[in-house]
Order: sequence, then C-alpha cells, then structure tokens
Amino acid sequence: MPGINLTRDEAEQRANLLTVNSYTIQLDLSDAQEDDTFRSATTVSFDVNDNGAESFIDLVASAVHEVVLNGNTLDPAEVFAESRIALPGLKEGSNTLSVVADCAYTNTGEGLHRFVDPVDRQVFLYTQFEVPDARRVFASFEQPDLKATFQFTVKAPAGWTVISNSPAPDPEDDVWVFDPTPRISTYVSALIAGPYHSVHSSYERDGRVIPLGIYCRPSLAESLDAEDLFETTRQGLTWLEDKFDHPYPFAKYDQLFVPEFNAGAMENVGAVTLREQYVFQSKVTDAAYEDRAETILHELSHMWFGNLVTMRWWNDLWLNESFATYVSVACLASAPGSRWPGAWSTFANKTKTWAYWQDQLPSTHPVMADMPSLEDVWPNFDGITYAKGASVLKQLVAYVGEDAFFGGVQAYFKRHAFGNTTLNDLLSVLEKSSGRDLGKWAEEWLQTAGINVLRPGIETDANGVITSFVVHQEAPDLPRGAKGKTTLRRHRLAIGLYDLDGATGKLVRSARIEADVEGELTSVPGMLGRNRPAVILLNDDDLTYAKVRLDRKSLGFVTKHLDAFESSLPRALCWASALDMTRDGELATRDYLDLVLSNIGDESDIGVVQTLHFQLKRALDLYTDPDWRETGLQQWTDAALEHLRSAEPGSDHQLAWARAFAATARTPEQLKLLQDLLDGEQTLAGLTMDTELRWAFVQRLAAMNLANEADIDAEFEREKTATSERHAATARAARPTKEAKEEAWAAVVESDALPSAMQKAIIDGFVQMDQRELLAPYTGKYFSVIHDVWESRGADMAKRIVEFLYPTAQVATTTLRATDEWIDATEPSGPLWRLMFECRASMARALKAQAADAASAQP
Repeated sequence: MPGINLTRDEAEQRANLLTVNSYTIQLDLSDAQEDDTFRSATTVSFDVNDNGAESFIDLVASAVHEVVLNGNTLDPAEVFAESRIALPGLKEGSNTLSVVADCAYTNTGEGLHRFVDPVDRQVFLYTQFEVPDARRVFASFEQPDLKATFQFTVKAPAGWTVISNSPAPDPEDDVWVFDPTPRISTYVSALIAGPYHSVHSSYERDGRVIPLGIYCRPSLAESLDAEDLFETTRQGLTWLEDKFDHPYPFAKYDQLFVPEFNAGAMENVGAVTLREQYVFQSKVTDAAYEDRAETILHELSHMWFGNLVTMRWWNDLWLNESFATYVSVACLASAPGSRWPGAWSTFANKTKTWAYWQDQLPSTHPVMADMPSLEDVWPNFDGITYAKGASVLKQLVAYVGEDAFFGGVQAYFKRHAFGNTTLNDLLSVLEKSSGRDLGKWAEEWLQTAGINVLRPGIETDANGVITSFVVHQEAPDLPRGAKGKTTLRRHRLAIGLYDLDGATGKLVRSARIEADVEGELTSVPGMLGRNRPAVILLNDDDLTYAKVRLDRKSLGFVTKHLDAFESSLPRALCWASALDMTRDGELATRDYLDLVLSNIGDESDIGVVQTLHFQLKRALDLYTDPDWRETGLQQWTDAALEHLRSAEPGSDHQLAWARAFAATARTPEQLKLLQDLLDGEQTLAGLTMDTELRWAFVQRLAAMNLANEADIDAEFEREKTATSERHAATARAARPTKEAKEEAWAAVVESDALPSAMQKAIIDGFVQMDQRELLAPYTGKYFSVIHDVWESRGADMAKRIVEFLYPTAQVATTTLRATDEWIDATEPSGPLWRLMFECRASMARALKAQAADAASAQP
C-alpha cells in the first residue's frame, strides 16, 4: 500500500473535526496514450469546528504543483510529504482547498488503471479506489465516513467515451462535465474512459425511468449478451426495491466490463466495474451464467447497502459484503422469473465451503473484524467477510424471521439514507422489528471466531423407532497463531428425515423438524417416536453455519445413494460435508474419490458438478498418500474421459467434463486425444473446440512437454487478443523445462514490470502439481526473496506472489520446517504474517490428510 497508513484513531479525529461538503475534480486525460501521468486539479469544500486546528488531506502524486488553502498559497515542498498534504491554520466554519498535481496511471488494478491492448494498442482506463486509492487520482479525505458530493470534469482524447457516477451531457471539445453526485464516500466514486462500446436501455417503474448502460471493449462487442444482462438487472431492481421498500437511489446504472480487473466487480455508485471475463467469448456452462448473475446482483445490492448507507469505518466491512452476498443469492433463488431457483445449493457447496476453509486458518477472525488501520483492511476481503458473514445473516433470518429481517432493513435505509452507520444501528432496527434481543446473538456470531461442529446422537429400539435424539455441539480450538476466542453458539436449524421412494428410487424428505441447538448437548423431542429413516440430515435447508456430520448409518447410505436425493440442496450439503471430512482427515481421500465417482454421474446441478471437479482434483493433489496419488489421479482421469464420452452432445455436462479431462490427462493415449481434438483428427459430437477450450488443451499439452514455443505461438496467431496473450503466457510458463520455469520466475519475481493480469497468468502456468521435482528448487528461492517482494510491490501483486508461489506442491515436513524457520527469522507482521501462517496451516492440513489416507490403506 503506497503512502502513509491511515489509522482508525486518525480517521476518528479527522471525522470529529471536519465535515466535507463537495469535491470539484478536473482531470486531463487527453495524452493518456503517450504519457504516464495526468494532471489532476481538485477543489474541496469542507467545514471545520475548531478555529486554528490542523489536519491533512490524502494524495499519492508524482508531483504537486499548487496548494491553495482559503486563498493562501502554500509551498508544496513544505506541506506535501509521502501521501499527505498538511492543512495548517484551518478556520472555524467553511474552508476551501485547491490542489493541482500530476498523478500516475497504474497497471496494477489500483487507482487509475491503464490497459493497452497488445493487438491494436488502444488504451482503456478505469478507476479502482477501494480501499484507499482515490488518493492516487485526486486529493481526498480518504475514509468512508467523510462523505461529500463529487463533480468530475474530464478532458479526454477525441472519440473516447467517459463514464462516471452521474450522467453527463454530450461533451464539447472532448470535455465531459458530469452532474454532481449525492453524498457518497470517496472509495465508490469512479471514472472509466476509453473507446468503449456501449448498449443502452432503461428500468421503468412507478413513473421513474432509470437509464441502464452496458459497456465493454469493442473487440468484445460481438460476444456481449446485453439483453441477458439487462434482464438480470431489471429482475434485481424490482426484487430489491420491493424488499428494501426504497427506490433505486441514484440517477443511472451503468455496468462496465473492463480489462485486467483484479476482483470480480466493484460497486462504484451508478458505474459498476466488472471483470471482462464475464463477457463470454467461448461457450460456458450455466454455472458461469449463474456466477455472473450473482455478481451483478451483489453489486446492485451495494447501491443500497454500502453506497446509500455506508459503514463508518472498515470494522463493519462485513456489513457491506456479507449483506450483498446474502441478498444476491436470496434474489437469485426467489425473484420472479429467475433462472436459478436452486442458488442456495451453489451457495452451500461452493461459497460456504470457502467460509469453512477460511475459518479454520490461523488468520480466522470474527465476522466483525478489528481494523486498526487501512493496512489491516484489504486482507479481510476474505471468506469470512463474504461467505461466513452471508451464512450468519442467513442464520439471523432463520432466527428472527424473514419478514422481521427485511422490515428492520427497510427502517434502516429510511433512517440512515446517505449517511454512515455501525453495527448497532442495524441491530437496533432489527430488534424493534423482531422483538428479539440481539445483543447475545451478535456477541456469539459476530464477535467470536471459529466454527462449530454438530453431530447427531441417535438411539432406537428393536423396531427401529427413535427413542433418543440429541445434537452434540463442539467448539474446536482455534489453529496455532489464531487470535480471539471461539464459543458454543445458539443455532436455529432444521433436521431433515429422508427415505427412498420405492416408486421413483429417489430420496425424499418425509419430515422436517426445526430446533434451537444450544450448548454441548441439545435434546430434540420432536424426533422421538419416529421410525428411523434412511438418512437424518442436520442443518437441512442450510439455515445455520456449522460443520455438520452424518451418523454412521446415514453416512453409509449416502455414500451409496447420494445421487438419489430428489432435491439439489441436501445433495450439496452432503457433498460439502464429505469434502470437509476429507480435509479434516476423518474421511480418507481415496474414499472421497470413491464417493464422488459413485455419485457424480447422476448429479444434475452443473454448478455442483464443476465445483466437485475442482475440489476432487485438489484433494488428490494435496491430501492423498503420495505412494497412491498417481493411482488415484489415474482413476479420476479415466472416469473424466468416460463421462466426457458418454455426456449428452452439446450439453453443459459435456463441456464441464472436457475441461476436467483436460486438467488431468496423463497417459500417452489421453494426451494424443487432446492433440487429435485440437487438430481435428478426432471429434466428439457436440463438443465445440472454441478459443477457451483450445487453450485449456494447449496448456495441458505444454505442461506435459507436448506443445513447444512454436505450437503456443501458432495458437496465439489463430486469434490475437489480450486474452489469448495471457493464455499463451500461461502455456509457456507451464512447460516442464528448467528454462521455462526460470523465465517465468524472473518475469514475476525479479521484475515488477508486468501488469497484474499477466502476472496472474504466468503464476497459473508456473505452478503445476505434476512438476513437483522441477519446482522443488524454488522452495529455497521463495523464502530467500519473499520479504523483499512484499516490501517492494503493491498490495494485490505482492499478495498474489506470496500466496500462489508458496511451495504448495512440496507437501513435506521439510517445507513446514522451512516455513517455520522463515517466520522465526523474519518475524513478519500484519498482512504478511497472516498470509504466511495461512500457507503454513494449509501445508500442515495436507500432511495430516495424507497421513490419514495412508493409514486407511493399512490392513
């Protein structure tokens, strides 16, 4: 993170002193195609409540030319240092500051990112300001509770389109003058500029007309399915306006698919930026469309929760992200006309699995995390802030009732529109709407770390009638290095009883009992006197957040008949439980493989299928006894090919199995099939060898030393685009040669010239689990350079190197020991400490799972 690290205490002091009214910002981007910097001129109007007080404004700039405070010219050399401009002698009441500076374009996805298309050399710009990067573009009071209006004026090259948070009339002399915004935070102001292609529509309701726009680079225009995007947006607007009882709060709603975006999307007011990979240029499965729709709805919900009402400080980041995640899935599952009524199954099997993984690392933290400074914020864009927080909100809805939950939310928006809040502001309205005291609930769920484990205890008589049913709750100790405390929580959950329907052969729910689980042992009287069913599923409907275990009889039945569940959600819950047991060493990886191979063929939910592909391959790579690993991988690859050949031609399942097979093909015969499909020597009915699938095949062939530099170049020549350039870089880094690895390592670690998207592409190719011996020498290299890399790179770039170049493939006690030695010698702090302890914990978990897998094979 560049510049001085703003602390929470400093932010509180500044907020107590200042009220910011407006920003008027002029940016000259007319030479963006040639220059590395741009001229930024900012005028800020703000009030001060203490005559003669001092404060500061934030700015990261190459040069500061002019600072004028209340008509007095200050010497930039005296007041500007590192990333702050000192503001001495403020006067009580109204103050005005003007700053003229040169700021720099970036290629790291922070501040004002500049992308140069490698094919036609066209330039595209967009801003990314969360957490503290508005200061890279204009002088700003960089904290969420100092809201103000923003009025941008932008001079751009001829022929460009410029988009900001508010509408603008047609430009004169290539100067775009935007309407002032309502009061918003700095981090959700935005600017996007370049020769973008656009499609326009509107959302009309109750006499209101909200202009809608969708933008992308012209080279993607042919693939832009704008009507599908507009339909999802309109469905979301209607559902959200009804649930929130508050109309969309801004003047327009644009969605811009931009290149080299670091995240999935960003909720800029009225100008949401999304990664352009969501413009599908090749065939994708319905799971990809569901993921895109969830992202669209996530950002749309932020227009209310995050933008209309904003956290006072980043401690309540979870309020933004958890809420948006929960609401987006709820909307997908229940909005009239939605294509994904089973969205909660995807959430259970994918999103929640992320939460469980994150919550068992040394970096686990309460949902409401402590954020002493800006540096502490960005690592917390994690599985707890998003996925666990959303799971906890789902539990809260079960606890207070859906009507009471949204009734409280409606009051919250009415009371705090265009203001800032804390958790207590939300809890107070929810307590009033529900009649429940939520203080204890918040303490248990939001202020403690870790995850509970729920296990059923069942006794039956000779006739199979249940005579005793209890739920055992555990609160496992937090991992080594973790801070905070865990606790036994109160869980509102459902227990599902499932039996086979003789006519259909499906596992159908015969009964559902809701219960409140509290403490170590909870009796459930509603289960008594019932015939023991084939499967008893704790946390049916996935209402609470906990690791759930099946009793022995249910597990045995599910192992053979998991595919028989009539509904996708109980299947997803069982799949997730099996993976968690494997990671915990309670289920041998080879048994997990058997479970998947026995049941995945009849799994209809394509999102679950693709998640299983990824999860099983990772389990085989990391959690399997090394002496048996190749056997397991061969079984998986053979099964993937069998499913590929038998899948319905042209179906989503066929495409998913083609990708799964390409990721693991290993025998000469299998690799020849990849090559023959590429060359057209063989075909599979319905399988289209489009750009993305071709590159998946080429990258696997390159990793297996069957595609050389010339082959990769030839594939790039087929379709010369920025996307293909990144795919080619991945393929080159994947080659199993000493030279290829040295080139990739040098490009990523020894140089900081790469843009963020290219850095990621090369790392993806460099790390190949089948190349453990070739990668082994880089373990020592990693530990010798990683601290310097951390100190010298931007946050996103450094995080990617630390996390993804960690020697994950070298699952061994020697790697664990090397990690410990590095930690002891370096004594890292803050985010670097967190990342390294996460890597260490994942290595320790892999070693434990491998030992459990090996032990399962012993007679």
